[in-house]
Amino acid sequence: MTGAKAEPIDDDATDTSDSESAAVPLDEPADLPDEPERVKRPGFVYFLGYGIMAPVARVVFRPRILGRENIPATGRVILASNHLSFIDSIVIPLVATRRVQFLAKSTYFTGTGFRGWVSRTFFTAIGAIGVERGAGQAAQLALDEGRAVLDAEGAFAIYPEGTRSLDGRLYKGRTGVAWLALTTGAVVVPVGLIGTQEIQPVGTKVPRIRKVTVSFGQPLDLSHHGHATSGKARRQATDEIMAAIHGLSGQELAHAYNESPPVGTLNRLARRVFPRERL
Repeated sequence: MTGAKAEPIDDDATDTSDSESAAVPLDEPADLPDEPERVKRPGFVYFLGYGIMAPVARVVFRPRILGRENIPATGRVILASNHLSFIDSIVIPLVATRRVQFLAKSTYFTGTGFRGWVSRTFFTAIGAIGVERGAGQAAQLALDEGRAVLDAEGAFAIYPEGTRSLDGRLYKGRTGVAWLALTTGAVVVPVGLIGTQEIQPVGTKVPRIRKVTVSFGQPLDLSHHGHATSGKARRQATDEIMAAIHGLSGQELAHAYNESPPVGTLNRLARRVFPRERL
């Protein structure tokens, strides 16, 4: 992946895909609890935050929103989006027609004092789920969090590129999104974001007022690609998702994974000798 970020997953939300990660296991993860704490019904904080932020954001930023009717009103759905800015993880939940959950760094929920309370309250209000950064097992655990949301008939947002694009190009999708869709039977709604990088460019802390476009595409049923245990099925399903995102965003294609170069000689050698599937 991995490539809110997840979704939505990103380098600001969770770096589960910045490094190469272990291949998706052939066996599905162990059954999850029927009512996991992380996907319990939204409480007062969520409705208060959404009720205040959504109308304010629409008035201030006046986003152009296309295809919201393509988001299923009920059932399992994955919103798979391109990723241009940290603000993406706020824009998508605020303009979607139903509650959307995504992954965020666990540190956003563990701070102390007033600042920690503000961070925790804000990310809870916009439907974030705290996860640890990392690759390998951490990446799979992040996918399991997404699966828990979908198993509870929820909506989950993810960034298949894994991390935000710093040059504006659309990078190759990681297969974690396909694993989620094929494992849970969720439909995938592609999302194309245009202009969000102008609201909060890399390195800035204060958002600027800029117009953005958010386009939701037709839901994709990926079951025809095969089972989640098939690497070919995951790759083909991911490519179909990325093609749909490209059709909405119109970005230049990078034809490569968006990832930081490996640090150290051993890591560079390992990546060449033991190439692994990107989650």
